[in-house]
Amino acid sequence: MEPNPQNPSNIGIIMDGNGRWAQSRNLPRAAGHKRGAENVREAITCASLANAKSLSLFAFSTENWKRPASEVDYIMSLVVEYLAKEIDELKEKNVVIKFIGDISALPIKCRSSIADSEEKTKGNSGLAVNIALNYGARAEITRAAKQLAQDALASKITIGSIGEESISARLYDSSVPDLDLVIRTGAEKRLSNFMLWQAAYAEIYFTDILWPDFGRNEFRDAILFYQGRQRRYGGIDEG
Repeated sequence: MEPNPQNPSNIGIIMDGNGRWAQSRNLPRAAGHKRGAENVREAITCASLANAKSLSLFAFSTENWKRPASEVDYIMSLVVEYLAKEIDELKEKNVVIKFIGDISALPIKCRSSIADSEEKTKGNSGLAVNIALNYGARAEITRAAKQLAQDALASKITIGSIGEESISARLYDSSVPDLDLVIRTGAEKRLSNFMLWQAAYAEIYFTDILWPDFGRNEFRDAILFYQGRQRRYGGIDEG
């Protein structure tokens, strides 16, 4: 099998393990979430050094609302704090910030910070950082299906015209590309409803490292894993 010498262009990360990182140090879970938020800077740096075109980060799922209200409130406040602290530097580094998910259900202060960060960086042309917040892939696909059904009922489209492209066009952000590599930290081995449509042919790298400890060496290991894979997209090895 011939290895793939290229770096992945589009990377997704399921950032798991903040709570366990804190608990292992006898710290409150909030300390783990704060350290995890700080590590986003490192992930963006690593993706830039790897010449990636996009980096999609799973920050908060639709299922995470089941957590204690105090923890959810803290996570939302971290989003506001992170953007306030980092957005000017991200803009200067030519990074584009986008959010995917049901943003309308988030607290108003959080929505305001999101809108501001997207506006400030929309003119940039470098690494696109897509932050999945109040995001679930099944909800995303269901939303797309409903929009297509409504368009069909209104005779805007025909049933026969519905295909992969029309579904992709109705996802939260149609500019978010299919993923080449998905990284999941924290020892769990599942996608947990993260970008199921976009990850259809992604290579998946699982690591026991908890997200706050996932640094440049760990990122390099994930890239090396990807480079060792042969991407056939359903075909066969011609070698």
